[in-house]
Amino acid sequence: MKLKIDKKENHTLIKVLVKKLDTNIAPVLKSELVLIAGNGEHNIVLDLGDTEYCDSSGLSAILIANRLCKSAKGTFVLTGLQTAVERLVSISQLDSVLNITDTVEMAVDYITKEEEN
Repeated sequence: MKLKIDKKENHTLIKVLVKKLDTNIAPVLKSELVLIAGNGEHNIVLDLGDTEYCDSSGLSAILIANRLCKSAKGTFVLTGLQTAVERLVSISQLDSVLNITDTVEMAVDYITKEEEN
């Protein structure tokens, strides 16, 4: 099991359970994201707390999640970034595009506040 998907009241939490978000896991994540969005979910929290490495295919999956949520007028939040992944996101200048929080709880709070607006 490489992903844990948990449907909550106002969002879906996806936890990546592997150390590397790369070409081995990114296609699985992308297809899950498309399924989740296809089921009408518009708020997604992606927890990378266990992920120590991310490559371009992993970044691509993250951007797909962001785009799917935006298209559905929802909110995508990335959380639990480890140092190397955080550095990659920053170098790619995605930290100015993505909603990023330190914890899942903060991500849920962020979505709740967005829903109220």
